[in-house]
Amino acid sequence: MYRTHHCGALRIDDVNKKVTLSGWVQRVRKLGGMTFIDLRDRYGITQLVFDMETNAALAEQANKLGREFVVRVEGTVVERTSKNPDLPTGDIEIIIEKLDIIKASEVPPFTIEDESDGGEELRMKYRYLDIRRNPVKDALILRHKVAKAVRNYLDDNDFVEAETPYLIKSTPEGARDFVVPSRLSPGEFYALPQSPQVFKQLFMVGGLDRYYQIVKCFRDEDFRADRQPEFTQIDCEMSFVTQDEVIKMFSGMAKYIFKTVKGIEFEGDFPVMTYEEAMNSYGSDKPDLRFGMKIHQLNSVAQGKGFKVFDDAEYIGGICAEACANYSRKQLDKLIDFVKKPQIGAKGLVYVKYNEDGSFKSSVDKFYSQDDLKKWAEVFGAKPGDLILLISGEKNNSLNALNELRLEMGERLGLRDKNKFVALWVVDFPLLEWDEESKRFHAMHHPFTSPKEEDMHLLDTEAEKVRANAYDFVINGVEIGGGSIRIFDNKLQHKMFDLLGFTPEEAEAQFGFLMEAFKYGAPPHGGAAFGLDRWVALLNGSDSIRDVIAFPKNNAGRDIMMDAPAPVAKEQLEELSLSIRQNKE
Repeated sequence: MYRTHHCGALRIDDVNKKVTLSGWVQRVRKLGGMTFIDLRDRYGITQLVFDMETNAALAEQANKLGREFVVRVEGTVVERTSKNPDLPTGDIEIIIEKLDIIKASEVPPFTIEDESDGGEELRMKYRYLDIRRNPVKDALILRHKVAKAVRNYLDDNDFVEAETPYLIKSTPEGARDFVVPSRLSPGEFYALPQSPQVFKQLFMVGGLDRYYQIVKCFRDEDFRADRQPEFTQIDCEMSFVTQDEVIKMFSGMAKYIFKTVKGIEFEGDFPVMTYEEAMNSYGSDKPDLRFGMKIHQLNSVAQGKGFKVFDDAEYIGGICAEACANYSRKQLDKLIDFVKKPQIGAKGLVYVKYNEDGSFKSSVDKFYSQDDLKKWAEVFGAKPGDLILLISGEKNNSLNALNELRLEMGERLGLRDKNKFVALWVVDFPLLEWDEESKRFHAMHHPFTSPKEEDMHLLDTEAEKVRANAYDFVINGVEIGGGSIRIFDNKLQHKMFDLLGFTPEEAEAQFGFLMEAFKYGAPPHGGAAFGLDRWVALLNGSDSIRDVIAFPKNNAGRDIMMDAPAPVAKEQLEELSLSIRQNKE
C-alpha cells in the first residue's frame, strides 16, 4: 500500500494513528539532531520528523533526500509543539519509522513553490513540473469544477451532449483554418473546425432539439493573452426558441456556475444593453461595468468657441474621474502619453479640474470661460474634486481611445477588483460591417446569423443599418461568449451569402450541404458558445488563459515543451504528395 491518507488529510484527531504517506519532497530542514521534511501531494503538505537519537540510520537516509524526490513513509501521527496555522495539517506531524525512496529526482530547473523563481517560458518548457505548483494545480481543478457545473446544468435542462468531427471541410468563419492534408486524396485537405457551427445547426435539423458540447476549436490567428491556436468552447444550440429564451437559459447557466464554483449568487436578471448604447457610453461592445465613468459627448457645448481642435472634430467626448482633481502635471502628462500610444491613437488629451472651491482649471482656459466649463461639468454630473478628461477626432477612433482611457483610470483607481463580478448581455449588433479594403460587407458574427425581423426591409436598400438577432455575454469587460438566432430559411440564407459577396457557385461549394438540409423542414433555432478558457481565467483572477490550460502554447504559438510545430520526415511528405517550398530571402 502506497498510502493510507493523502498529504492534506491528517488532523489533530488523528494523533497516535499509524499512517502511510507517499508524495514529493517539498523541502528538507536540518535542525540539530532532527530532520524535518515537508511531504507534498496534490492535496496538501504534511511535516515528517526524523530523529537522529532514536533512529540514526533512518535520519541519515532522510538527510540524503533532495527536492522532488518521490518517497513513501510509515510513521505515527503526533501533535506538533510548534504549530503552523497556515497549513490545514499544521497541528500535527509524523514521527517516521520507515522511509522508501521510490524515485530520486534531479534538481528541478525552478523551485516548485507558489512564488516560483522560474520565468513563464521556462515553466512552460517544464509544464509537468509547473503543474505541481499550487497556482497551476488549483487552476486546473477550477477548470474541472466549471466544466462539471456546465454539464450538470445543461443535463438538468434536457440538453444532449453530442460530438462533432474534427476533420471537416474548410469554410470561411473569420479566421484562418488549420488544414490537414489527406493521404488518400492527394492534393485535398481537411480543416480543423474553428467552431462546430454548421454541425450544431444540422443537429437542430435532425430534431435533437437541445445540444451541447465542451469542444476543442482551432483558429490560425495572431496570439494575445486571451487567444490560443486551440481553445475550448462550451457549444450549445436550441430549437424553437427566441433571443430572450436563449438569454434566459444561459443566464441561468452563468448563475449556476458562479454559485457552484465560487459561492456567488446573483439576484434578478442580468442587464441587457444595446450595442449602440455600449459603444456610445463605454466605447466598447464589451463594457466593464464594475465601475461607472461613462463616456459623454460634448459636441453641442464644446464647439464654436474658437478652439480649432474641437471645432473641426467629428466627435468630442470624455470621462469624469471622481476625486482626481489633485492630479499633478506629471500624472496628467503620463495620461497624455498613454492615449498617444500607437495602439490607442489619440492625438492628445484635454483636462478640466473641478477644484474644491468650485472653480475650474483646464488645459484650454484660453478658449473657454468658467461658465463654459461649468456646462461641461453639468453634462458629466461632475462634483468639486473631480477630473474631466476629453478626447476628440473621428468618432470611432475617439470612442476606442476613451474606452482604453476609462479602463486605465479604472485600473489606477483600483476600481477593477478581480473578486467582483458584473455581467451583462449586449444585443442588437450590426448584422454586417463594411470592409474598406475589400469593398464588401463581412458578417459581424457569422453568415448564419438572422437579421432582426423589423429590419428585414432594409436588406436591399440600407444593409449597413440592419441589426442582428445576436447577443454577447460579457463579464468584467471580457466577452465570455455569445451567439445568435440562426437563419433557417433557404431564401434568406442565399440573400445573406449574396450580401457577403459569395457567388451562387461559391455558396454552393462551401455550404451546399447546409442548404440541402434546410429543404427538409428546418426548425427555428439559435444558440450560444462560451469560451471555457476565458471563463475559468476570469474566475481564477488570471490575466492570461495560458494560466488555466494544462499544456498551453507560447506567444508565438509554439509548444516549447514538445518543440512543436516541427519538421516531418521526407517520407511522410511524399506519402501526402507534398513538398516544401523554400522562401527566398
